[in-house]
Amino acid sequence: MIAPRTPAAGDPDEGLYRGGDPDFMTSLARGLHVIRAFSGVDRRLTIADVSRASGLTRAVVRRCLYTLRELGYAATDGRTFSLQPRILNLGYAYLSTAALPIAAQPVLEELSGQLSEATSVAVFDDGAVVYVARAATRRIMAVNLGVGSRLPAYCTSLGRVLLAAMPPEQATGELAKIELVAHTRFTVTSRRRIEEILAETRAEGFAVNDQELEIGLRAIAVPVRNVVGATVAAMNISAQASRVTRRELLDKSLPLLRVAAERLGHQLAPSR
Repeated sequence: MIAPRTPAAGDPDEGLYRGGDPDFMTSLARGLHVIRAFSGVDRRLTIADVSRASGLTRAVVRRCLYTLRELGYAATDGRTFSLQPRILNLGYAYLSTAALPIAAQPVLEELSGQLSEATSVAVFDDGAVVYVARAATRRIMAVNLGVGSRLPAYCTSLGRVLLAAMPPEQATGELAKIELVAHTRFTVTSRRRIEEILAETRAEGFAVNDQELEIGLRAIAVPVRNVVGATVAAMNISAQASRVTRRELLDKSLPLLRVAAERLGHQLAPSR
């Protein structure tokens, strides 16, 4: 058996090794990194673009993209590459079998119909929130969000609810790994202030985002707790700040949001 290579310090692939773990497939990890490089706005990327986004060498990226193309997951015009519809099979395997997105969609659609606002359910993943279900009556953000979209946890209502659900020391550790960037003039980038907000969220049971991610966007989120009370996701309502005040979010939206989150949580069994 060939022993796994130990990367040198500064090796672009250093983060993809697991200390000589013989069960860890570095080639698979590289391929997944290449796929994730396409999660930005640009639909077509060059090998150099993917190399910068993934932290992998161009030679590795070239082989991964060649393989993805041969399997029908990517296409190329000779210079740039793009993902193909077959890539959706990877996410659909989760969405079609996981209890959370299946149960969440009708609950979100009903809530969205009651308030005529966008509603979402998300989970925490590596410093970000990942949307697993969404119902939108209109597009309210510059970025068109959908299932699978990722947003930073520290400056979103969904993310703050999920961070607040963690033990404080774990939330502090997660925040320490995140670069805090000011997306608008309202974005809180002080780690101390964010931890204060998380403490308030734990006490109050909800989080409000007031134009911290995008000017003109307000949102309010609550935890989704399963039948044994464990927080497994967060649910939010987002609206245009020009139409909905912060007070209206609290007085009108929050009660309905809590009812919907409780309804969804009662359908979710604890993880085994």
